[in-house]
Amino acid sequence: MATNESIVSRRARYAAGPVRRLRMLGPTLSHSPWVLVTFFVLVSVCAGAGIFIWPDRVPWGVYGLIVVAAGLFLEPRFLLVVYIGLFLSMAILGAYLGSAKTTTAGAQVVTVATMALMMWLSHARAQVGVVGVSGESMLVDMRDRLRAQGELPPLPAPWGAEVALESAYGDGFAGDFVVASRSTDGRTLEIALVDVSGKGREAGTRSLLLSGALGGLLGEMSQGGFLQSANNHLLRLRWGEGFATAVHVAVDLESGDFTIGYAGHPAGVQFAAGSGRWRMLEGGRGPLLGVIEQADFPREHGTIRHGDALVLYSDGVIEARDKALVDGIDRMLGRAESFIRTGFEGLAQRLCDQAAAGLGDDRAVVVIWRG
Repeated sequence: MATNESIVSRRARYAAGPVRRLRMLGPTLSHSPWVLVTFFVLVSVCAGAGIFIWPDRVPWGVYGLIVVAAGLFLEPRFLLVVYIGLFLSMAILGAYLGSAKTTTAGAQVVTVATMALMMWLSHARAQVGVVGVSGESMLVDMRDRLRAQGELPPLPAPWGAEVALESAYGDGFAGDFVVASRSTDGRTLEIALVDVSGKGREAGTRSLLLSGALGGLLGEMSQGGFLQSANNHLLRLRWGEGFATAVHVAVDLESGDFTIGYAGHPAGVQFAAGSGRWRMLEGGRGPLLGVIEQADFPREHGTIRHGDALVLYSDGVIEARDKALVDGIDRMLGRAESFIRTGFEGLAQRLCDQAAAGLGDDRAVVVIWRG
């Protein structure tokens, strides 16, 4: 099976990031805040001693560094203790050194302003129950879990599949996500591509919530009942701010037969090796998820023969403000036609990169092929 290159490359890119390296540090230090308070007080004393001994060499800016570092790791009540000590130390030193240390008043104003900013940031983190870098680490974990659910299971030869996900303007979260499952007997592959209303970070939390629920439904419901169950789930959530579209496909890996259904989602396309042409799979149309109760979601049936491929995509791949939707579809198929001359591997990422919406919208492409 082809490698899911877009997700693998992101994991390699983020794995060595500073937030991930500090991932376990925040929770550990949060259990011993007075140790941190003592540490920052000692560092402040050392900084003050350095300014006292070498007033022309050690700048006031060293206090700013301590202010930011303490703000990253301490919750408000402990942070206030450190900041009071820092302010008193700076005020006493400034009064004692006088003209021997210039720009004292300006440095004090900047330091106090930085303290106020870090106090606000610390208070905001405390309201959601995170301290230090644990909040960023939690977001990294949420993002990785969302992307991990989109990883496709291993497929037997001659089958291959890829998924590519790109968020608007390179944000870590996107409104598009993929969930996939393979039956316990290994015969059936099910994939759902979902597009939550909104884009980027504003849709990221809803994507995470919905992906977990739909991932649990996938494989547990009948092929024809998946979209109905997903619709019922969104209705129970009572989202006031949006809805979702989805396309769900179930493929029999032995015969190549498949069924596909849509919930307000753009129609998938199938490449037929025999004719060398692309065909729109426009049957099986249903309404948006989370809008209509007891909605009907019909299915279209087809067969993936040797050399054929099936492409699913989100609206960001074909929609552009200055173009009609049909033009976007023609553009995508034209790109696909030129890419498949070297095989289907890598097609998903290439179509994402060449999307009509560019970087301004979330984009997702799933390609399934039979060699």
